[in-house]
Amino acid sequence: MQATTLTAPEPAGKLEFLSFRLGSEEYGIDIQKVQELRGYTVVTRIANAPAYIKGVVNLRGLIVPILDLRIKFALGAPSYDQFTVVVVLNVGASLVGMVVDSVSDVVTLTAAQLKPVPAMAALVDAGYLLGMGALDQRMIILIDIDKLLASGDIGLVAPLAA
Repeated sequence: MQATTLTAPEPAGKLEFLSFRLGSEEYGIDIQKVQELRGYTVVTRIANAPAYIKGVVNLRGLIVPILDLRIKFALGAPSYDQFTVVVVLNVGASLVGMVVDSVSDVVTLTAAQLKPVPAMAALVDAGYLLGMGALDQRMIILIDIDKLLASGDIGLVAPLAA
């Protein structure tokens, strides 16, 4: 089993991630993929969609699919409250909404703070993970949102060219 390698940091040597919570864990996605943050609102359900596809919303004339990561990652039943946030992502040529329990902050990580994903391919599908971010006493699971949304079981955006 081989651990996933991280891509080299930008010239400044630092990468920025939007950190958010799903259950008791903290996750991060590339801040450059984030278009906006919105409170959770009622969505229009789509018949026969998987449970983690909550439905769609009309965002200034654009129909945007809404994905609930708590359901996708099997982290228990979601509850929607005043802290629930929809992170609107600009991935490729698509907009996708991602429901998270709460948004923490924007974290800046240096190359030294980026750790590879542990070799556990036999146990979990870690193909969409960039690595782990170690920040003080926090451990942030870094998601490659492009790979996650283009994966075969989600397929909300076109796969990136190899």
